[in-house]
Amino acid sequence: MRRTQSGLASTVARKPALRVHSPLAKALSLCSVLSILVLAAAPLQAETSAPEAGYAIESPKAVHSLLLDVVNTGERLVAVGDRGHVLYSDDQGQSWQQAKVPTRQMLTSLFFVDAQHGWVVGHDAQILATTDGGKTWTKQFEDLEREAPLLDIWFKDLETGYAVGAYGALLETTDGGANWEDVSDRLDNEDAYHLNAITAVKDTGLFIVGELGGMFRSRDWGQTWEAVEDKPYEGSLFGALGTDEAGTLLVYGLRGHLFRSTDFGDSWQQISLNTPNNGPLEFGLADGTLLRDGSVAVVGHGGTVLRSTDHGQSFSLINRPDRLSLAGVTALDNGNLILVGQGGVHLAASTGADLGQQ
Repeated sequence: MRRTQSGLASTVARKPALRVHSPLAKALSLCSVLSILVLAAAPLQAETSAPEAGYAIESPKAVHSLLLDVVNTGERLVAVGDRGHVLYSDDQGQSWQQAKVPTRQMLTSLFFVDAQHGWVVGHDAQILATTDGGKTWTKQFEDLEREAPLLDIWFKDLETGYAVGAYGALLETTDGGANWEDVSDRLDNEDAYHLNAITAVKDTGLFIVGELGGMFRSRDWGQTWEAVEDKPYEGSLFGALGTDEAGTLLVYGLRGHLFRSTDFGDSWQQISLNTPNNGPLEFGLADGTLLRDGSVAVVGHGGTVLRSTDHGQSFSLINRPDRLSLAGVTALDNGNLILVGQGGVHLAASTGADLGQQ
């Protein structure tokens, strides 16, 4: 794996999209999978009303456009994606409304600390915030000179949060996002490899994963960091997820690689993922979530949906028949799943299968 450049997307978009196990859906502008997903996204209809300058264009087709992350706040579903789209649903995903958002840049990840307060990150190193459950958003931060996206965000409470992104970006706020400070020098990341995901590990600390298998951990919740030297994999890792067991986390990335640690990254076990009748999983894994019942869901390219009910020790696996790449997942109150990615929002059974076909 070699490093990519932020200007690559405009070049690869003219090439045929042949590799379905390309890198991270969330790092789209940094790798060739951007052309795969954007070209497959449904075209937008003309806006329903004249948009304000700099605001996302409202469209009835936004629910079918490329979406990269989705969360269940406890009171509402919120999804984000291409062209500054933020969608929300108050009826368990049956219908969606488009939020008022002051950007048209791609949004990559979001995080809510409670039902009302959330943050989203995206291209141009933008960070947006909401205080009304995702209906309206304000821009807290952007850095056009970075020419690179932020890829994930995590908040400890209403005041303290961290965002990570391309070229080793690590930003911190201690005042709810009123001010953001670049604290990238806290990491031993001299070559500025991309940071793809940040997660909390129960009763232990924070964990970051990124390019070339890079791993960093903080036992004091972000103030100091150490590089994990004994890495289980040299390929890019696109996601990290703490389970409901103390010190236990999962990391995952290219070509179906998924690893589990029960000691905050001191040691690792590779989890075997086999497709029905087709051998080992070869599709990249993009995102995962810890559900309220303690189970784990992970999604990726080729319509891959993984489920675990034993804290990540083993997984069931399906590849959805449409093979659309998936970039985000959350659960509904009844245990069914909301999947997002190519083609927008997909309602699915708890296994990831189409409703009625599980």
